[in-house]
Amino acid sequence: MFEKVRFIFFDVGSTLLFANRERMLKPLYERGIRPPEPQLQEMERKVKNEFDAILEDGGRADHGFWDMFYARLFEDLGLKDEGLRQQVIANTRNSLNWDQIRPGTREALQRIGEAFILAVISNADGRIAQLLAGCGIADCFRTITDSGLVGYEKPNRVIFETALASLGASPKQSLYVGDVYSVDYRGATQAGMKAVLFDVCGAYREKGLPRVESLEELVGLIG
Repeated sequence: MFEKVRFIFFDVGSTLLFANRERMLKPLYERGIRPPEPQLQEMERKVKNEFDAILEDGGRADHGFWDMFYARLFEDLGLKDEGLRQQVIANTRNSLNWDQIRPGTREALQRIGEAFILAVISNADGRIAQLLAGCGIADCFRTITDSGLVGYEKPNRVIFETALASLGASPKQSLYVGDVYSVDYRGATQAGMKAVLFDVCGAYREKGLPRVESLEELVGLIG
């Protein structure tokens, strides 16, 4: 399946780097509200499938994934404070609050980089290069394509084409790794690339799609 792949493009949030809950959920924590991690993981599974279904049916998600995520979470928590919800959404959309890195990430990227040319494509706020540098992995990537600078977000094919052009890569030689089916997997495959879901929360375990839950699994999958 991946024999001809020479280029691997990565998403960042929930793929290479993960949520800093202390910063993102600070407005909740200050009120003594601390949703446990299993509840957040279950909510992520639920909302990813709900979000995908809307886009699969040709609809548009009115306010994006995180707006939907926190609408559902606040419902579960019995919270009706819209100002509070908007604070949490803003914190989550701040790229610099995605600074939690799994042990061994740099080493795994270096290993993958011995056989492939690596790059990043991320829906972000123009600061993804700064974030990756702060986490010590920016130099693992040949190019970093940030929607906040490009002006187009995944799944729009323009951002994928911009990233491919930055390396002179053909879609058929390229693999994209990201965590949301409707945004990452469909966006990449519609641009002619191969794709793998980085599915830590397990939203796609029963979908029959190529998926991994770690960079180590990815190494095994792509050989």
